[in-house]
Amino acid sequence: MEIARRRFDTLIIGAGGGGLRAALHLSSADAHVAVVSKVFPTRSHTVAAQGGVNAALANVRPDNWHWHMFDTVKGSDYLGDQDAIEYMCRAAPQAVYELEHFGVPFSRLDDGRIYQRQFGGQSMNFGGEQAARTCAAADRTGHAILQSLYQQNIRARTHFFDEYFAIDLIKDHEGYLLGAVVMNIANSELLLIEAKTTLLATGGAGQLFRTNTNALINTGDGMAMALRAGIPLQDMEFFQFHPTGIAGKGMLISEAVRGEGGYLVNADGERFMEHYAPNAKDLASRDVVSRAIATEVREGRGCGEHRDHVLLKVDHLGAETVHQRLPGICDMVRTFLGTDPAESPIPVAPTAHYTMGGIPTNRFGQVIVPLQHGPEEPVPGLYAAGECACVSVHGANRLGGNSLLDILVFGRAAANHIVDYLHENRYHKPCPTDGADPALARLARWEQQGDGETVDHLRTELAQIMEENCGVFRTEEVMQDGLDKVTALSGRMGDVRLTDHSKIFNTARIEALELENLMDVALATVASALQRKESRGAHSRIDYPERDDVQWLRHSLYHRDTRTVDYKPVRTRPITVDSFPPKERVY
Repeated sequence: MEIARRRFDTLIIGAGGGGLRAALHLSSADAHVAVVSKVFPTRSHTVAAQGGVNAALANVRPDNWHWHMFDTVKGSDYLGDQDAIEYMCRAAPQAVYELEHFGVPFSRLDDGRIYQRQFGGQSMNFGGEQAARTCAAADRTGHAILQSLYQQNIRARTHFFDEYFAIDLIKDHEGYLLGAVVMNIANSELLLIEAKTTLLATGGAGQLFRTNTNALINTGDGMAMALRAGIPLQDMEFFQFHPTGIAGKGMLISEAVRGEGGYLVNADGERFMEHYAPNAKDLASRDVVSRAIATEVREGRGCGEHRDHVLLKVDHLGAETVHQRLPGICDMVRTFLGTDPAESPIPVAPTAHYTMGGIPTNRFGQVIVPLQHGPEEPVPGLYAAGECACVSVHGANRLGGNSLLDILVFGRAAANHIVDYLHENRYHKPCPTDGADPALARLARWEQQGDGETVDHLRTELAQIMEENCGVFRTEEVMQDGLDKVTALSGRMGDVRLTDHSKIFNTARIEALELENLMDVALATVASALQRKESRGAHSRIDYPERDDVQWLRHSLYHRDTRTVDYKPVRTRPITVDSFPPKERVY
């Protein structure tokens, strides 16, 4: 089959904050850049980030990057790689000032400096009083960042392929990544984009779970492409449940609400976080607050008719403060609940939110894989950044405000390394004649018509299994049942058929490809969780309630071909400062 071809220096798959930050840097360095996005760029999921981006600017309270680093290492439950964490925290102020110059309309203090709010898990002086480190544009920070980055990319003449779906990566017989096969969603036309370097910035996989804060596009596409290219996924057992999603619906109620002074109460009207985190209370890290809410509900102190949620109160702050500081939250609550949070509390419950694992990379954005008999080595020409990647700066639990920072710092870091790579590799490597065959085989699979299972049915069943068998609290029995069910579900993919409407509506084919991606990522998540016999960060096991640094202070690696999990050490040595050794994690 003859496929149209285009050539670029760099192909970026994904147009969220990480992809756009990398694209801007590369286009400004005169690289020929293509950005492929399955939605219009400003609809990428970065737009949903509400609370802010962390940086030790010290505009509101004393701060420095070393305190930020400590909080991030501690928040990761000591599974984060400390060289990458140091790099991110030191680069944070510059990243925020760059955004300011790109036109991001940050909220301001009276003296004109960038406003910074309190967020969970942050402290001054290595675990002391609450820090104010999160730079915010009201509660629409991600929206502001994405719009500004997109406008800057238009100015820099970045080439966009809007509403194109990436099918599979192209690899030559020496292991070099040479681009990808993509599909125009509107008309199903294929395009082979050859590139000297490829950056995956496709976001997370929140659609694994029935109740989640993620957009429908978050189906783990980049992670699944990496798996099919023979690259393992790292730390997939660590999936963050945000403590405050709208109960029964999942829409995110930002941590900014608690940062501005909101607090949680149970059915007795009690501020229960005092029992779980006596110092930080409602601003403890997300895994701690999520487990606290789940425990309150399990022990019968939940609210509502079904006693399945708790309440988040901000009415004590006053209508002017709530409406001014949290306008997006107010709009959302009015839309989905028909109430005003300045007058009545918000019903909330933990909801699937963020993929902390992903494609293993170093702090330069290079995708790295362990060799069979030797150290890790980068995959030539392949990079990853953002939620689809695992640097790992989040370890077992991400701090709020570090996700936007992650995409900005490592999107730029990957672009820096790509610039050097392009200088050393000036010419395109020849694309093998069979390079597109795996992508074409995937598509051919969905040309079958007739009776069979539907994509929608399997996707609904998968999300229900993941929610019931890989949630906030886990046990061996429950996760083994989940792995068995997901494995069986994966086997039923061969029985899926598209309806005749697929000839007219290409979106049916796209949804089938997304389901394939979700299935691979689900297997990686449940298999990795089943093997980790300890509780660490977001991975909380009732049958192994303690953290075990002797046996389990290591990263997991899930391999698709063998469906096995192996491990590699955590990088505990920072770049220039002393490391933070593991200790009991309390807030």
